Amino acid sequence: MTSVPDRLRADDLRLSYGAGPVVDGVDLALPAGGITAIIGPNGCGKSTLLRALARLMAPESGVVLLDGTDVQRRPTRDVARELALLPQGASCPDGLTVEDLVARGRYPHRGRWRPWSTQDQEHVDAALEQTNLTDLRDRLVDHLSGGQRQRAWIAMALAQDTQTMLLDEPTTYLDLAHQIEVLDLLARLNHERGRTIVLVLHDLNEAGRYADRIVAMRDGLIAADGPPATVLTQETVERVFGLHCRILHDLDTGAPLVIPSRARSTVRRPTPPGSATADAAGDEAGHGTPTGIDALS
Repeated sequence: MTSVPDRLRADDLRLSYGAGPVVDGVDLALPAGGITAIIGPNGCGKSTLLRALARLMAPESGVVLLDGTDVQRRPTRDVARELALLPQGASCPDGLTVEDLVARGRYPHRGRWRPWSTQDQEHVDAALEQTNLTDLRDRLVDHLSGGQRQRAWIAMALAQDTQTMLLDEPTTYLDLAHQIEVLDLLARLNHERGRTIVLVLHDLNEAGRYADRIVAMRDGLIAADGPPATVLTQETVERVFGLHCRILHDLDTGAPLVIPSRARSTVRRPTPPGSATADAAGDEAGHGTPTGIDALS
């Protein structure tokens, strides 16, 4: 039986900005049809890896393969028909309407001299409908709420009509309700439309709830890779984030819930001079008893 190549993969990928590797020797396979969350502490290489997967950064060594072909050897427009990237903190020119922004997703499919077509408009209309933005199509992007703005950018990626979507921290700066709104939308696109979703997330519990697979990175390497239940463990969270925690399980979904351990403070509040408490504190200090913040338990 002939094996089908992974939709997107990185082989022995090394990425740097000139001062040493940010991603160092990473192997990662992303088959079609799943939701993969990439997690890890700040500066571990998550966003850099995503940029390389989207062909926005050339590797120092190693290769990124899209359907078995090196993305660096494929034309930019060709790759953009296959992959859509939503970068962190995306911005657009002032005065742009929602429909104008979404229409920009059609650029990879249009020739230099090809006019706007009925097919282009159908893709824009469908993207607006899927993201519940049809009634806001004439609204200025600047006038949208945070959740609406993120949905508009996702709609642009949908209009791009790719089967794979890469999103860098799509919930950053959103309140909890808008975070869930955006993640629910991505889950629907995956389940109902078969989109392959790869997203960088900071919230471990959101990753555990929405992802089929979690890739945990630290210091430019993959520290753990697998289903949420095998990655979000006490040992892995402590190793990757340096955070002591407890793992509970969502009663509705069974997804792991990461509960950070609470720091226990032994710092004493000031007490009036001459009081029994103050005298006792002075005695303890005189005997060299340490005070301060205990380590996380």
